[in-house]
Amino acid sequence: MQLNMTKVEIAEYDPRFQSRIEDLIVPIQEIEFRVNITKEEQPDLLDIRGTFQQGSGNFWLALSNDEVVGTVGIVDIGSNSVALKKMFVRSDARGKSAGVAAALMQRVKQWCRAKGIKTIYLGTVDQMKAAQRFYEKNDFVEIDRQALPESFPIVSVDTKFYVCQLS
Repeated sequence: MQLNMTKVEIAEYDPRFQSRIEDLIVPIQEIEFRVNITKEEQPDLLDIRGTFQQGSGNFWLALSNDEVVGTVGIVDIGSNSVALKKMFVRSDARGKSAGVAAALMQRVKQWCRAKGIKTIYLGTVDQMKAAQRFYEKNDFVEIDRQALPESFPIVSVDTKFYVCQLS
């Protein structure tokens, strides 16, 4: 069942959704994609305000009828750059017709442009092929790990890295 995008709202992080955010992200990682990482190994997930909502960073939720159907965050890493992290969309809210990922990415890029951010970096895992295609369709180009800035927060499970230059 696809979501009706007219009922999806993109909102900034609100702590009252914390457990629902964890309930969305962790099963996608552990069960759906078999990524070997626990909630406890993700301090950014456990401290969204302290990690994401600093400097030019932020964190957003895609909400449908008060249910969290998607998330995305950016961490300010200095030099007019951010790291995109925690971009997850519930399985029934994925795809072009639902538009949830596109709406989240649009919000990120709007925010970055308004804040003078020039570069967005991200890391992902090899098995998330659809996510990689989505990033590539949204102007992200794959780069070597060595091309990341020193300030980029590498997650131990990440194997592929991308960059997007904003105009």
